[in-house]
Amino acid sequence: VFLSSSFFKLQNIPAISDGKHMGFAWGPGDILVYETRYKAPCILSQKDEDIYSPILRKLFNESHHIFVGLQTIREDLPSKINAQLVRKNPHSVFYSDIHFITLFSCTILTLICFLLKVSILLAIELIWNLCEVLFIDAAPAGSLLLHLLDWVRLHKADVDERASEVLQSESPAEHRDYWNVVVSYVLQGRLEEVRQMLVKQANLQPAARSMYKQMDTLLSKMPFYNPGGTQTLTEFDVKWRHWHEEVDRCLQDNSFASNRHLELICKILLGDEDTLLDHKELLGTWYHFLVTRLLFCHPTVKPTELHYYAQSCMTMFLDSRSVPEPLDNILLAAFEFDIHQVIKECSIALNNWWFVAHLTDLLDHCKLLQSHNLHFGSNLREFLLLEYASGLFTHHSLWQLAVDYFDHCPEFGRVYLELQIERVPLETERKALKVLRICEQRQMSEQVRSICKIMAMRALRNNRLGSALSWSIRAKDAAFATLISERFLQDYCAKGTFSDLDLIDNLGPAMLLSDRLTFLGKYREFHKLYGEKRFREAAKLLLSLMTAKIAPQSFWMTLLTDALPLLEQKEVMFLSLQEEDVEVTKVELLRLALARNLAQAIVKEGTVET
Repeated sequence: VFLSSSFFKLQNIPAISDGKHMGFAWGPGDILVYETRYKAPCILSQKDEDIYSPILRKLFNESHHIFVGLQTIREDLPSKINAQLVRKNPHSVFYSDIHFITLFSCTILTLICFLLKVSILLAIELIWNLCEVLFIDAAPAGSLLLHLLDWVRLHKADVDERASEVLQSESPAEHRDYWNVVVSYVLQGRLEEVRQMLVKQANLQPAARSMYKQMDTLLSKMPFYNPGGTQTLTEFDVKWRHWHEEVDRCLQDNSFASNRHLELICKILLGDEDTLLDHKELLGTWYHFLVTRLLFCHPTVKPTELHYYAQSCMTMFLDSRSVPEPLDNILLAAFEFDIHQVIKECSIALNNWWFVAHLTDLLDHCKLLQSHNLHFGSNLREFLLLEYASGLFTHHSLWQLAVDYFDHCPEFGRVYLELQIERVPLETERKALKVLRICEQRQMSEQVRSICKIMAMRALRNNRLGSALSWSIRAKDAAFATLISERFLQDYCAKGTFSDLDLIDNLGPAMLLSDRLTFLGKYREFHKLYGEKRFREAAKLLLSLMTAKIAPQSFWMTLLTDALPLLEQKEVMFLSLQEEDVEVTKVELLRLALARNLAQAIVKEGTVET
């Protein structure tokens, strides 16, 4: 049974004191504990572990692609959405990797878990397809029944498996499941298949061939509504009633009294309730009973009448002592066209937000969901997407999918993303770069700085100075860049060489982040000039480093030592201090003269105007 209560692990929580209980509720990675006065036993619901299941990983990824594509659709919305859902629905996505899943289920416990997830996914697909028929297609009377027949046939595929087994046998008409297959085909309204099967039986019974011929005529005459045809619904209804009266006359005339199987088929064609209920095993579910009853009793049923027939069929089909399962309540709410109740029941019955989030988003895009604000300010679509995405963020790789869900929540999506992105563990630089790229694309400057500082500090603790400097530059953290630059200079004093030369050689404008980083870059440039034997340029740069006062005091002696080889060159590399002073004096005098001339010009211009 789909979505039965046995799917969910429940435990009673004892009272902490007389008249009081403790309540527990699992969240995405956390547990909420609260005190309650509720007298009935409280329930501890199972923690959502679906997102950690490798079996469902592909499902989450595929549904994410559909979700992202759906957000870009604007015109001709319903038909495009339908096309996408038909191509990529939960059933096809899940079973496309069925071989891997079977291999994965190597233990009894894992196999049970696998079968459980298959049952839940089949139930989800059943709900999804029904919502597609009722809410998105919104088929009118006549067409509605055709869609419901397709819906039942899709989810009752075991008939074809048994039919294949029967037809592959040596004598299909004598197979033990032959008549079960025939009746199952009739219950699904697949009358062409029924006629083909009956031919095999007629060939074995030449004496009863006329009886089988009469049944074949009845089956071939049964009218089905054609939405694309010229026949109106009223004309179809009249034609169907004539056919129905003909079937009833055959039964009253005992035309098939000598063959109980053909008589049974005749009763089903009349929609006899007792006959249908006698074949619960072949029907399987009350909603199959509903569609079969509509097919043979009310083929022009209107959407507004569905809830009445659905309720009565469920009451007749289920045992009076049995309690409806969660799936029954969900389908009944759908037949009542109560979208919000469907979402509510699914939220209660399913142990994750995946289905309700995507269903709500789909209905919202089709303008079928009334957008009413919740008490905390967000609409229902956004609330469910936020909850689902928050759960994905607890997974080590699926968190990347959650980013797109947050992006399409206009009210609170960015706030949630900013809070969740800070909780992503940065185990490697590769993962840190992924997180950083996401933040940079969304101009999340505070998170960018935080990530860069964390990675820079980690690299510094591991004595990876190049990586630490790169992260600090990316964070635009002048203080930390100064600290790492000093570590580079200390290492140079100790070892006589620089590490991470590629990084230092390509600092570019980034060296202006701090004075110490500027000194590091320029000092490395001095060494390059010296190594290329461009002594005059090297000497000029070294002199500017000495006079700029950006070198740490502990490094002054090193600079003086670097100047010694240049001082011993045959050619004079350093200008005298006097020459330097003369050049500076000339510049200062020129600047003063220009300033005085400008002042006189302004005064004279003002006097003329006066």
